[in-house]
Amino acid sequence: MNQLLERAAATRAIPGNRVRLLQDGPETYEVMLDLIARATRWIHFENYIIHDDRTGRRFADALSERARQGISVQVLYDWFGCVGTPRRFWRALRSAGVRVRVFNPLRLAALFGNLERDHRKLVVVDGQSGVLGGLCIGDEWMGDPARDIPPWRDTAIEVEGPACVALDRAFWRVWERSKGDPGLASEAPEGPERGNATVWVLAAEPGRMRTSRVIELLATAVQDRLWIADAYLLPPRRLRQAFADAARSGVDVRFLGPSSSDVPWIRNLTRINYRPALKVGARIFEWDGPMLHAKTLVSDGRWTKIGSSNLNAASLLGNYELDVLIEEPHLAATMEAQFRRDAASSHEVLRQPIRAPVALREVTPSTLRRHAPEVPHEEHRKAKGERTRQAAVSLRRVASGAVRSVYSGLILLLAAMAATFVALPHLTAYIFAGICAWLALAASFQLIRRRD
Repeated sequence: MNQLLERAAATRAIPGNRVRLLQDGPETYEVMLDLIARATRWIHFENYIIHDDRTGRRFADALSERARQGISVQVLYDWFGCVGTPRRFWRALRSAGVRVRVFNPLRLAALFGNLERDHRKLVVVDGQSGVLGGLCIGDEWMGDPARDIPPWRDTAIEVEGPACVALDRAFWRVWERSKGDPGLASEAPEGPERGNATVWVLAAEPGRMRTSRVIELLATAVQDRLWIADAYLLPPRRLRQAFADAARSGVDVRFLGPSSSDVPWIRNLTRINYRPALKVGARIFEWDGPMLHAKTLVSDGRWTKIGSSNLNAASLLGNYELDVLIEEPHLAATMEAQFRRDAASSHEVLRQPIRAPVALREVTPSTLRRHAPEVPHEEHRKAKGERTRQAAVSLRRVASGAVRSVYSGLILLLAAMAATFVALPHLTAYIFAGICAWLALAASFQLIRRRD
């Protein structure tokens, strides 16, 4: 199994690490800030989204302070993820001595190259300690106790030991692809063993499918249970088939996702796939909190995957992602206990057969309903924005409501486009011609660049 994992992930197993599961922003951010404060040589900080809010400025102040003290600090952020963060935020970091780079800023001639994004979330210091997971840097992950707003539900992992050198190398590979301040190269030797966890660092790159292959391998080899939490669950066909085959063979396959999402149309597309998953025996839970943003997997009480990769094609095929696969029974048991607690604060989605003659029951599609947990819990009081985002989907007819929501939006968009073309034919013709000319020029530029 270890050899198969190493081949699928294109990385080796690294034994001798200490790992600790971290839950939600308040706990995770404190650990990250503590690492920053304890760094003695360098700090590598990489994140898809860094907001210019209270939380973002807290991290900016901590990083700036360490840079002023002579620590080498590198910050890497994604252009699209941070498109709303003002330039003054980055100027303040640079003025304090922090080396800042932006990943893949908009390039008109790049054509499809603009789709590549750095979706990683990592802080690693001195090549000895690091934290990675699903958390971006923003107030959403902290919540606001004064206003009774809980933090987003998310998961991260703290790693200490030899695996942090591999995390450092993963950071430098993306840093070198980005433009900006040069930074200072740092190469730490593997330190002493800190614990009993074996870690595979899954440094995914566009088109490589490393994380997808590892998950497919785990789904194929699982014998007893496979529990997955994911914020934007739209697995590619091969993964859907692997999960379905595991469920059909009697494996306890469970999925946990948000009931209210910051990206509603993805939530609706996810719900369309509920019925096929339930039909083969999988179980589905919808978290009742403000937003479940975690990206985790635990298999057979042995393997745990935590990181930035969502189970959808954009994440698995098109982004730079960073996950760790960990073999450590105690961590897996802790992860399973956390999954059970999250499921206890969720509603389970169940199939409900339609009343029909026995001869028609097998061919009549069932309806879906949300079943309250056996142990009642206090319902999350949704803010106005959450209620607005969730209103498009019926809770009693989850899948049918999602289908209506997706198709209704598509119909309205197409109808609006058709009306615009009829009402303003000359303007729309110019716009369409400009888009075609831009695509032709961009494709020509790519052709010239790739000539031998």
